[in-house]
Amino acid sequence: MLVRPSYVLGGQRMKIVINDNELERQVLTIFKHMPDNKVLIDQFLERAKEAEIDAIFDGDDIHIMGIMEHIEPAGIHSGDSSAVLPPYSLGPIVIQQMAEHGEKIARALNIKGLINIQFAIKDDQVYVIEANPRASRTTPFIAKAYGVPYLNIATKVMLGTHKLKDFDMANNMTGYAIKIPVFSFDKFQNVDKRLGPEMKSTGEAIYFIKDLKDPYFRELDRNRSMYLYN
Repeated sequence: MLVRPSYVLGGQRMKIVINDNELERQVLTIFKHMPDNKVLIDQFLERAKEAEIDAIFDGDDIHIMGIMEHIEPAGIHSGDSSAVLPPYSLGPIVIQQMAEHGEKIARALNIKGLINIQFAIKDDQVYVIEANPRASRTTPFIAKAYGVPYLNIATKVMLGTHKLKDFDMANNMTGYAIKIPVFSFDKFQNVDKRLGPEMKSTGEAIYFIKDLKDPYFRELDRNRSMYLYN
């Protein structure tokens, strides 16, 4: 199970538990430190892939800025996972499901502006993890990678002065862009270095590759295969 307090950022005090004793201990820990909060208990999709969509919705039309596929499996916080733009191993049916879910959620929330939606994918079935009607830290990453001023465009949409059809948002990127999390474990010696649902990265970098034969990417993908299939 995935046990987490509600209304927190960075996965604070989120934990994956595997038995009744861990479940009880984690719930009591959350209430001890956050007595007025709520506890959410979700089924954990073991060895699932994770991906996310960043989009702009203007009340009528939606534009998906980018779809990023995480290299680490679901269960590693999105801020701590390396991610590839555009996705590299998700099939067209999965990508279509994500796009359709994204549009339905944006319409249901009646937003005008940015939205970030995170998904877990297992056996080609797409599950919604969460939807955030706001700018995500991946928004400037996608804008830089694609060379499109998405933040300026979203601001004008939110102000109601423009619609999406007013902009040319063709991107000029060839190949792939990898989001690389940056950690500061050397400065915080006593921090548990194991990755999980609680975020530990302190920043991120961008790395461009021409194709999936790149040695750096192949090493990252090899590590994910160990996570997913061992």
